[in-house]
Amino acid sequence: MTETGTTPAAYDAATATLSVDGRLPLSSAAVAAVNAACDSAEDGHTAGRLILRLSGVPAAPRAEGVTLSLVSKWERALRRLERLPAATFATVEGPCGGLALDLLLCADRRIAGGAASLVMPVEDGATWPGMTLYRLGRSHAGAAAIRRAVLFGAAIGAQEAAALQLVDVVTDGVEATLANAVASAAAVRGSELAIRRQLLFDAAATTFEEALGAHLAACDRALLQAPVPGAAA
Repeated sequence: MTETGTTPAAYDAATATLSVDGRLPLSSAAVAAVNAACDSAEDGHTAGRLILRLSGVPAAPRAEGVTLSLVSKWERALRRLERLPAATFATVEGPCGGLALDLLLCADRRIAGGAASLVMPVEDGATWPGMTLYRLGRSHAGAAAIRRAVLFGAAIGAQEAAALQLVDVVTDGVEATLANAVASAAAVRGSELAIRRQLLFDAAATTFEEALGAHLAACDRALLQAPVPGAAA
């Protein structure tokens, strides 16, 4: 069970920030916190961005209350986060595993401190076979570091994570880098970002002919929204 008085995840609506402690096990509260963040973004209350503050690696066996139903709800919440009409920015400055790693791999921009590492802890002789394995393997199935992490729980250091494009940047100035990243994305409309993100997701498993219709629809949407040259001010 989650420790009394603590929660693995909490959403602060005032700053559009979701803080997640990967040391703690999955719970209904964690699912609720992610869904609250998604609700806020979908309702337009996050100024087009959501910040994920991630830290910690599980140090204890999974809680007795973790069921397949709860895991399914968590995975659906993560998928919802991946499709938000808002840019998502994640920061991690130390070891990151469990729920925190799940969320990191869902973020649009991932900023790591020099001491950061990505960890899939081994329990009962194996790593957890959740959808984080899918996200790690989707583009990097042949990478030796990914195999070691998925099969044996070997940590992936910050620089190696950057080389594998699991994080976007490694820096000693995490907060300044975050501020610059948020500012650079300020002009991007969340609804359009979500469409382009989905087109990228689909590209890996869709033929050109199958993808063409969706891309043409997105182009048509962009043309309809664009200002007409010479139109009256």
